[in-house]
Amino acid sequence: MLINDPAIVSELSELYRRYETALVSNEVERLIAMFWTSPHTVRFGATENLHGIEEIVAFRKGRSPANLARAIDRLDILTFGDDFAEITVEFSRLTPGGIAHGRQSQTWVRLPEGWRIVAAHVSFLPANKT
Repeated sequence: MLINDPAIVSELSELYRRYETALVSNEVERLIAMFWTSPHTVRFGATENLHGIEEIVAFRKGRSPANLARAIDRLDILTFGDDFAEITVEFSRLTPGGIAHGRQSQTWVRLPEGWRIVAAHVSFLPANKT
């Protein structure tokens, strides 16, 4: 099995760029389309645990479009063969309380309909105390 085939990494890099653009622009339908349409899909967010595409869709459609901008501090793509990948991101976002640092992971699988996110996680690190 080939790890990090440059062609597959390039494919996932482009998909992630589209995901990030859709995320900060609140392009709900594009975001939904990037997830596997399955009751097995999961997304664990900063304040929610979503099981199945229906819960993910409801979350996306109900989410406020405010304060979505963020800076990507680190992006890593790890591919296994032609059909499985993990994308991890460290990001920062300006909030009323200062800069919040977070992390995100996505598991991508190439399905008959194309690459889809089958599992995702987003969380924030505790604020630094001085």
